[in-house]
Amino acid sequence: MDKNMTLEKRIAAELYSYQGKMSVFVDDLHGHTVEIGADEEFETASTIKAYILAALYLQASRGKASLEEKITYKPEHFVDGSGMLRALGVGASLKVKDAATMMIICSDNIATNMVIDYLGLDTINACIREMGFAHTVLHNPLHFDIYNDLGTTTPRDYASLFAQVAKGTLVSAEASAEMLAIFRQQHYNTMLTHDFPQFYLDCEETGEPELIWVASKSGSMNACRNDGGIVHTPYGEYVIVLMNKDFHDIIEYNDHPSMVYGARVSRMILDQILACEGELYK
Repeated sequence: MDKNMTLEKRIAAELYSYQGKMSVFVDDLHGHTVEIGADEEFETASTIKAYILAALYLQASRGKASLEEKITYKPEHFVDGSGMLRALGVGASLKVKDAATMMIICSDNIATNMVIDYLGLDTINACIREMGFAHTVLHNPLHFDIYNDLGTTTPRDYASLFAQVAKGTLVSAEASAEMLAIFRQQHYNTMLTHDFPQFYLDCEETGEPELIWVASKSGSMNACRNDGGIVHTPYGEYVIVLMNKDFHDIIEYNDHPSMVYGARVSRMILDQILACEGELYK
């Protein structure tokens, strides 16, 4: 019996009533994967920010960028959407690393434009290609009134980024550790964690050891709902990416069908990993 097809068929059955398209990539980091539409192209939305972070650390490792350099919020960086920099106003000055951190943890769009401006669009795309993400492109800065597209990626590319972070091989072990720490602070992980046992996610409230944590970056636009990252369990880590498109409801809310069905698939994978003590299959 093909065990991989068994799990894929369980996911397909879960998604049978979902009026949209979900692609899935899971890597248990032990040589087993689940791949459903893994090479399908998706609008990135804010998941492109993870690639921008990686490009920043690659350039910093070469001395072509500095995490400590100050950059300034200029009028041309303004964009609507998520983030906190709008509250500070034009002229705010931040270290590059601080802007990049805000770009990830609260998905700050203005901070993202500041980092894109600092590195350069062509440089970011060259770094993305060099790091092996052959099907990922940052098309434009974030200006939704000017550009229709932000970026393009695939579940396989996005999973590869997080797998390299988990293994300590994205740029370097030190850079991977710093990026992991940033991804762990990311606020918007409802699709991955909504159906997880909350007791194990909130050690500050329960006083119990933090047995499960997530390091991730999500992204939502009218055309897509994406999430992906590293899930830590008592048996180690695994990587999961869920990307959605072709749904009918473009409004963003936590009970959006893509979030509901994504959370069910994410919990199914968690249960499988726990049952097999850190692997997808035994």
